Order: sequence, then structure tokens, then C-alpha cells
Amino acid sequence: MNEQIPYGVGDASYLAAGGIAGLQRLASDFYRLMDEQSEAAELRRMHSENLDMARDKLACFLSGWLGGPRLFAEKYGAISIPAFHAQWPIDERLSDIWLSCMAQAIAVQSYPPAFADYLLRQLRVPAQRIVQASQNRHREA
Repeated sequence: MNEQIPYGVGDASYLAAGGIAGLQRLASDFYRLMDEQSEAAELRRMHSENLDMARDKLACFLSGWLGGPRLFAEKYGAISIPAFHAQWPIDERLSDIWLSCMAQAIAVQSYPPAFADYLLRQLRVPAQRIVQASQNRHREA
């Protein structure tokens, strides 16, 4: 009997991503792609020159978000992802560029296709919330 891995339940998604080592590879590929792609230049400028901390924060956040150890909170404290990102004017276009870089980074991992699809689908949720939080903040300003 072929059982479907219940992504989103317990640590199944974290394990499917390869644990923290897999998430570190994903974060490294994501930021490498952001660096390389001219269409991501505006998004890249929102980051510091050195991406080491951004890579670590993304991998640590994804760890807890996917059901693994809550490394972000342990290292950096509590965070509201939409509220934090609202400091920048992030619109649908920038969100789509972020998601495109992430889709490409996911594609170069050795994830099962069903998990790759699941992960990208799930990442659209916080991406949309970030756009909404940013638009609300910049509309009020």
C-alpha cells in the first residue's frame, strides 16, 4: 500500500524538505537566484549586501513553519512575518518575483514533486499576507 505523506501534519513537511540542512540549501539557492536575476534587482536591494543573515533567518523560519524545530524564535525571537515585511512597499509584482525565485529554488532541490507543489502553494499564503500588510501600512502613511 502506497501511503501519501501528510504534508502539513507534524514534522512531515520539515522532513520532506530535508530538515535544516535541506532548508539551508533552499535558502542559499533562493538568494543566489535573487542575486543572479535582473528582474529581482529591486527586491534584492531591500536586503543588505551580505545575505548570510537573511539566508539563516529564512532557513530558521521555514524550519518552524514546516513543523520542525522553532529555530527562528530560538535565535532571533518572535516575529510576525507580515508585520515585519510591511516596512517595505511590497506589492503583487514584488511578491510574484519573490515567489518566482522561490519556485526556481524549490525546483533545483531533490524534493518529491508533490512536496515541491505543496511547498510553493503554502508559501503563497504568507506572500499574500505580506502584500496586504505592506499595502495597509503604506496606504496609512
